[in-house]
Amino acid sequence: QVQFVESGGDLVQPGGSLGLSCVASGTIRSIYAMAWYRQAPGKQRELVAIIRNGGATTYADSVKGRFTISRDNAKNTVYLQMVSLKPEDTAVYYCNAGPWLPQYSWGQGTQVTVSS
Repeated sequence: QVQFVESGGDLVQPGGSLGLSCVASGTIRSIYAMAWYRQAPGKQRELVAIIRNGGATTYADSVKGRFTISRDNAKNTVYLQMVSLKPEDTAVYYCNAGPWLPQYSWGQGTQVTVSS
């Protein structure tokens, strides 16, 4: 069973940038699509971005043009680069398989807080 450890979250001012990492305990090469999700206080977890083997990506409308997802199968790591952050991006960020795939156990996530 693959487990994920997310890191890189921090407190950042509006308009700032942040990079998140998700390291898997096993290979992600066989996981066709990896995704980042987020959950804000009092809200349901939502999909942020997807990356497929081969590099094709999909983004939620709310982050399109500001977030970039990437993956390094050799390092079993998925990344999320975020720029032009907004207060509404405040959430705990998680990685897992793509939403139409069987989900692995959720990690603890990493907290991103956008505030002045």
